[in-house]
Amino acid sequence: MHNTVVIKGNKSGLTVYLDPAPAFQEILSDVADKFRESAKFWGSVQMALTLEGRDMTAAEEFAVVNTITENSQIEILCLLDHDINRIERCEKALNEKLMELNSRTGQFYKGNLSAGETLEAEASIVVIGDVEKGGRVISKGNIIVLGELRGFAHAGASGNYEAVVTALEMAPSQLKIADIQQKYGDRGKKLGKGPMIAGIADEHIEVKTLKKSFLNRINFI
Repeated sequence: MHNTVVIKGNKSGLTVYLDPAPAFQEILSDVADKFRESAKFWGSVQMALTLEGRDMTAAEEFAVVNTITENSQIEILCLLDHDINRIERCEKALNEKLMELNSRTGQFYKGNLSAGETLEAEASIVVIGDVEKGGRVISKGNIIVLGELRGFAHAGASGNYEAVVTALEMAPSQLKIADIQQKYGDRGKKLGKGPMIAGIADEHIEVKTLKKSFLNRINFI
């Protein structure tokens, strides 16, 4: 299957690669499909966006941003491009927003969590970095780790049994979703290869590789 839209996570948020060949309306339709199917994975987050792969007018870029926000719970903080001055201004605005979010809600955390550090959030949280052994992440929503998860993660802390934990590398010491928990020891053993997702199934925590159909829609750096 040929992908006309490819999504990748990066240190500033999301990069969306758009095939230059198809008509623009076809691209918009494919963008809508991809973000609609991955909406649960990302949850309610705020991110910067980079569009690559095809030349677009400002109006077309605006249409892509609107399509993403209409088909997901992602709020685009700013649109990054290859103009160095605009990139610097946007990254400054993003860092200021991240600092505000970290102090106010913790929805979006940039950096590693070391042993002894605990990050708590009232909503779904995206960690751009690693959760090291001895680090803890606790969220009332989903937990997304764009890095290694080797510490403790507690999603759905308010009793949400639909919450999930995802990581690019899953080797936790302990996982907990709602009031169901599973310990894995301190050896840091990987639970699988590549991006993994943990959720509740039959009253226990099940960890599995993200489905191929899902990975066709979200590719990670």
